[in-house]
Amino acid sequence: MVPSCPFIYIIHKDVDVYSQILRKLFNESHGIFLGLQRIDEELTGKSRKSQLVRVSKNYRSVIRACMEEMHQVAIAAKDPASGRQFSSQVSILSAMELIWNLCEILFIEVAPAGHLLLHLLDWVRLHVCEVDSLSADVLGSENPSNHDSFWNLVTILVLQGRLDEARQMLSKEADASPASAGVCRIMGDLMRTMPILSPGNTQTLTELELKWQHWHEECERYLQDSTFATNPHLESLLKIMLGDEAALLEQKELLSNWYHFLVTRLLYSNPTVKPTDLHYYAQSSLDLFLGGESSPEPLDNILLAAFEFDIHQVIKECSIALSNWWFVAHLTDLLDHCKLLQSHNLYFGSNMREFLLLEYASGLFAHPSLWQLGVDYFDYCPKLGRVSLELHIERIPLNTEQKALKVLRICEQRQMTEQVRSICKILAMKAVRNNRLGSALSWSIRAKDAAFATLVSDRFLRDYCERGCFSDLDLIDNLGPAMMLSDRLTFLGKYREFHRMYGEKRFADAASLLLSLMTSRIAPRSFWMTLLTDALPLLEQKQVIFSAEQTYELMQCLEDLTSRRPVRGESDIQQLQDEDIETTKVEMLRLALARNLARAIIREGSLEGS
Repeated sequence: MVPSCPFIYIIHKDVDVYSQILRKLFNESHGIFLGLQRIDEELTGKSRKSQLVRVSKNYRSVIRACMEEMHQVAIAAKDPASGRQFSSQVSILSAMELIWNLCEILFIEVAPAGHLLLHLLDWVRLHVCEVDSLSADVLGSENPSNHDSFWNLVTILVLQGRLDEARQMLSKEADASPASAGVCRIMGDLMRTMPILSPGNTQTLTELELKWQHWHEECERYLQDSTFATNPHLESLLKIMLGDEAALLEQKELLSNWYHFLVTRLLYSNPTVKPTDLHYYAQSSLDLFLGGESSPEPLDNILLAAFEFDIHQVIKECSIALSNWWFVAHLTDLLDHCKLLQSHNLYFGSNMREFLLLEYASGLFAHPSLWQLGVDYFDYCPKLGRVSLELHIERIPLNTEQKALKVLRICEQRQMTEQVRSICKILAMKAVRNNRLGSALSWSIRAKDAAFATLVSDRFLRDYCERGCFSDLDLIDNLGPAMMLSDRLTFLGKYREFHRMYGEKRFADAASLLLSLMTSRIAPRSFWMTLLTDALPLLEQKQVIFSAEQTYELMQCLEDLTSRRPVRGESDIQQLQDEDIETTKVEMLRLALARNLARAIIREGSLEGS
């Protein structure tokens, strides 16, 4: 009683593979993946680590390139719905790059205390990039220090640890307002003297901690002395530089997210934080920033798991949150090459890396051209890759012969014998349906399918009976050892050889071959009359070609053929006419055989007498 649905909904697996822009992500990352598999296992220490970091950066650059292209498409979109869809995809790609970058810092770079914070600062600066457009807006005005967003810009620069740029902005304030020049200079000196570990610096962590402690105490004194009391903006900056949590939380809008808050908090309260302490600061920063007003988003949980160094939880959360397997498959593969997943095997036969690569490759096989990439991913799954490839490759629709040849080449390179036979048989059947017998025969020979080769050979013979000539002579003439695949194919090849001998006027050889085809019973009985008819011109030659013994054998074949003809009941006119023709042929053959026998006996008798 339910009314029928007027639509048919086409369900696609892994719809992301149909996105033109994401296809570039899949194609570019495929080359990076193959390069990673070839990294020499013997490389150890810094050289191996540097190669793995380089691979990680390559993956990130591909994500970022796709994200930028998607952003341009979203801006140019005329349809609001499409624009929203592309913007959503940009957000997902941005989140992917954010997570990957953090995993690179924590799991691949494995940055030690001191250097860890430098990496995290770069991470935040890369992903919280509104400051650049704000800076351009402020500096582009006639009087930057009077711009509405001037102090917001200075604050964001301090929050991101970009103190040199913040000092330059304060110098503009000092120039524009002589009354605040003194306090701006003091703040600028504090920013300049803040100790931080630079990449090329050789000082130890202990030395850095001592210098930072002295600097921190100096900042405390300025706060207690109310040096900046006359300028609330500078006083707020001082509190931020002292790592005051309340002052930092006042800048929630400028921080925009909890992980920016975390890195700023570490910069001004514990710049030499150890990797093992990160999870404590991450959890407390998340709690402080959200303040119980909202619950964490999936992205928050993923980043939190990364800060806790729980790789498996990161992969699990990403698998749930993201719309395709690209991210988790490639990240897991990279982490596996870093020897970080060796202990984690799944209960159903393969490790996590292989499971995720199999899922990703399966999704690629849903696309009409990306399936070729999936083949390489299956190749690098040692346990279940081969079996999965065999199952998936059989489902590829062979729309064109060019595509079929690609699939066939892939199967042959991997010695997938059953799949090769199956594909060749499919192509042979298609060729038969299109009446392309030569193509059908070559595919059946390639498939080594004796039954189908017999079927196609029969079609060739039937075609010959109807038309009086063979098609695809080049193929039949060059069968070679392939003709041994089936008796019928052997007969086809030999029968064509008979015609060639006859054409070359090698009548004796042609006669012997024709007789052997019949006496060896290799020729189908339904074709005997055609063979006997082919013998007529040889029997009528001036010179005797068939010997007496050969003539007796031909007679025997004719009698066998006529004696076994079925007795028919009532027949229509056409059948009667066919029978008349058949009877005429038999009579002509008997007459020709009798004449030839007489001539052969006389000739052989005269030869014996002489």
